[in-house]
Amino acid sequence: MSETANEPVQTFTARSDLPVRLEPRRQSFDLATVLGLAGALALISIAIWLGGNWAAFIDLPSILLVICGTFAITTVSYSWAEVKQAQPVMWRTLFSRGQAPDAAALKILQLAERARRRGILAIQGELPALKDEPFLLRATTMLVDGMPIEEIERNLAFEVQSIAQRHQRSTGILRRAAEVSPAMGLIGTLVGLVQMLGSLDDPDAIGPAMAVALLTTFYGAVMANVVFLPIASKLERNSATELLVNQIFVLGALSIGRQENPRRLELVINTILPASQRVRYFD
Repeated sequence: MSETANEPVQTFTARSDLPVRLEPRRQSFDLATVLGLAGALALISIAIWLGGNWAAFIDLPSILLVICGTFAITTVSYSWAEVKQAQPVMWRTLFSRGQAPDAAALKILQLAERARRRGILAIQGELPALKDEPFLLRATTMLVDGMPIEEIERNLAFEVQSIAQRHQRSTGILRRAAEVSPAMGLIGTLVGLVQMLGSLDDPDAIGPAMAVALLTTFYGAVMANVVFLPIASKLERNSATELLVNQIFVLGALSIGRQENPRRLELVINTILPASQRVRYFD
């Protein structure tokens, strides 16, 4: 009878003794983003190729006007430091999919279970394994250092807000570029029309001027609707996912600091997780 009663405890202990290993941030391409961009550009290229004379769609002055002009005007709308800081966030949209919320929930529950059974200082040995999650690493370090729980909550709230503002600024830059690029295309169209009207007495010059007028609009539309807007939408989605993961880490850190039952933490985390990603760590 006693052996049967001890079986759940042995299973519980064995699980809590496992090393905490957060799934590292995946630095591979986000296939949905890359395939979507590549597919859209490929379809446009195939349509141009099937129409013949694909070289007519390549015009260096139009490319310089739209691309460089878009970058310049977008920089005017923001500071140079803001544009520079936003580039890594945009780049991670293509290269990193971040931590999955359900995986993050399981790992914070494992940390909470270990801290509950052995004490908060027992999770100090897991800090090197959290290097791929800087937010969780800072939260756990504050717990191990014995900071008051109110101060930990305040610091984490400030950091979550700072991350959200940084992502909003990056999204704003992309959406501003999506607004500017068609406008630069329109400016190029007006330049080409002026050149065309000024060359009506020279039929050979009308064609190139008309090409500039149309190509700038084409380049601006492609940049806005194929590049900037889709990446901005993906960045918003990734930002929402990262915010959810950080909220899970905040809940876990505060629960560990208050020495609450990890089963209660599981219930709280499942209230903010989507139904399809809810975890059952203790079942």
